[in-house]
Amino acid sequence: MIYLDYSATTPMSEEALETFVSASKHYFGNERSLHDVGSNASLLLETCRKQLAGFLNASPASIYFTSGGTESNILGLQTLLKSTKKPGRHILTTTLEHSSISNYVKVLEEQGFEVSYIPVNQNGIVSVDLIKKAIRDDTILGIFQHVNSEIGAIQPIKDIAKLFKPLNIMLHCDCVQSFGKLDINLAEFDVSSISISSHKIYGPKGVGALYINPKLTSQPIYPGTSHESGIRPGTVNVPAIASFVTAVGHIINSKNHDQQRYLALKQLFRYELKDVEKLVHFEGSDVDCIPNIIGMRINGLEGQFVMLECNRHQFAISTGSACAIGMQKPSETMLAIGRSEHEAKQFFRISIGKYTNEEDLTKLASTLKLIMKQNLLTEELKK
Repeated sequence: MIYLDYSATTPMSEEALETFVSASKHYFGNERSLHDVGSNASLLLETCRKQLAGFLNASPASIYFTSGGTESNILGLQTLLKSTKKPGRHILTTTLEHSSISNYVKVLEEQGFEVSYIPVNQNGIVSVDLIKKAIRDDTILGIFQHVNSEIGAIQPIKDIAKLFKPLNIMLHCDCVQSFGKLDINLAEFDVSSISISSHKIYGPKGVGALYINPKLTSQPIYPGTSHESGIRPGTVNVPAIASFVTAVGHIINSKNHDQQRYLALKQLFRYELKDVEKLVHFEGSDVDCIPNIIGMRINGLEGQFVMLECNRHQFAISTGSACAIGMQKPSETMLAIGRSEHEAKQFFRISIGKYTNEEDLTKLASTLKLIMKQNLLTEELKK
């Protein structure tokens, strides 16, 4: 099967696998244990923390290892809201956020927080001017993802951070889809917290990281917890963390080359569908978008049908965020950018990675045209 669902998860790299096996054999101790086996695990953990902080241009003390992006998002929001000294219960966000964010925001609304959802344009980009107009005296937090997981839209995080800083508004940024693809320099971003995940960058599942700005006086969510400074309880998975950081090093080093290659592959794919362009719609901007995520629709065909037909032809694609699939609801991203409910149900996503080649996308384009020819009666397909 040709795998084209890298935004849902990536296969582990050989380097990450080797590190995981080696660390599991030699650094299996509980890093809080006082004997040498535990001390060795603790030393490896802190080395990993320092390395990851270096990749982000952050202080090691600001990095907390978690079980992944979802936990990092929730723990980040909980920590910020517990730590803020500014009075108020008003939060700014969008309807584009990952389900781990949007579901938790609903919980916050039930707890009495007031949430304003800022609209986005047809390419999924939020306007800083609209955010500015929505700010109130009691606004304490903004939640804006760096890159959308369905159409790859890149939000102006630096500009949002500059807007928030003098107003003492905290900013949480979900960087799960952007980390390893875009430059993330936390000395320049100046955000309150970010979340990242291992299994999106060829590391193991079940591990990620949360950054909390050291300028904030963070209050532990779980008092008395010894692991990760009280931010997250439970024995730390040191081998998985070592594997994660190994994967980070490799993807950061090849980031620029990879993105150029993905852009070329995306352009090739679009060219291969040129003869049916009246039936195919590519979502998102060609400029403010990462090239490895390709969101699209085919007139007259539901996205789930296209996905299943592709699966039958041995292609693995998706109908959007893996954490929201199965809900039988139209894509929230599509609705947010102005698509009708009918159009939103046509959405499907192709996401490419380091094992994707030109032949894969040429074959997929041919398969999509075959699916259209077999299921649509149009003049374009009769030619």
